Amino acid sequence: MTRRLSKSLVAQSIAVALAIIAIAVAPFLIEIFTLMQFTLFAAMAILSLSLAFIWGFGGILCFGQTSFFGLGAYAYAIAAINFQNSTPGLFFAIAVPSFFALILGYFVFYGRISDVYLGVITLTVTLILFNIVNSTSGEQYRIGTALIGGFNGIPAVPTLNWFGAGAQPLTLEQSWWVTGGALVAIYLGMRALLASSFGRVVVAVRENETRASLLGYDPRAIKLVTFVIGGAVAGLAGAFYVNWGAFVSPTIFSLSLSAEIIIWITVGGMGTLLGPVVGSILIEYLISKIGSQQALNSNLVLGAILVGFVLLLPKGIVPAVRDLGCGLGARLKKDKAEPEAMSVQPAGAE
Repeated sequence: MTRRLSKSLVAQSIAVALAIIAIAVAPFLIEIFTLMQFTLFAAMAILSLSLAFIWGFGGILCFGQTSFFGLGAYAYAIAAINFQNSTPGLFFAIAVPSFFALILGYFVFYGRISDVYLGVITLTVTLILFNIVNSTSGEQYRIGTALIGGFNGIPAVPTLNWFGAGAQPLTLEQSWWVTGGALVAIYLGMRALLASSFGRVVVAVRENETRASLLGYDPRAIKLVTFVIGGAVAGLAGAFYVNWGAFVSPTIFSLSLSAEIIIWITVGGMGTLLGPVVGSILIEYLISKIGSQQALNSNLVLGAILVGFVLLLPKGIVPAVRDLGCGLGARLKKDKAEPEAMSVQPAGAE
């Protein structure tokens, strides 16, 4: 068992090292347009990690993860315009969704609302936020100097810059390094969190709330903290998304994006952190390719992918590959052990 864990740790360390090297050298190997696409993929992968943590490990099926994503995006845009600096924008992009998740989660979890109603409530909250933001098209709807803009959105949002007011904005290459580095850092942070005692309690609550409460833990508080962490990560992803396009509109609260996040995790593999990252990148790449032609409808393709994976590969890509690797390893060990066992048979044995 210890040997298996050490091999897994080595494999994960190698994968992380390769990811860091790829992030570092990508701007020197690919063109700018492709680099911008990769930056978007990295931001969406951070969003997928937020729901992967809430749903895959916390057992909280949230259909409204785009509500935190959109709040983070708007909080970043409004703060960056008012301060003309991205540093306060990043702070508010994390703080506003976290506070919203804290308030919403408190009423949901301490109100002992079932998981089915939780999904309905989070989905409804997303629709409410979409309609509220979509109805702010007048001149009177502004926060400080930032005009919310209604369905037209907020254009010309200041992008990420170095610390300090008046600092130079990051170049496209530097923006990629920051976004890709944040993805790796959040991935490693979540792995460390899940390996801690708190992470083990989160999984224990997911498996059996009654048993966890009998051991002295409060499942409501554990779920609330998990929910807030997922909201904070989604808000940060929203900030990186706005930085990618320097624009945000109410479509960021769309139901189609909420459905896409579910598909990312289903395709990549629920209960893992690497799976949602792989799923989000593959699906977003596929959508970008479908968008370049008119022969197929992207929503139809996504629906077919979801049905296909649920029926044929319900565990997702990463768990399926992991199981296949373990099966091949066990088969090789068995094949190797059989000749050795035959060579040590006692004399006279047939």
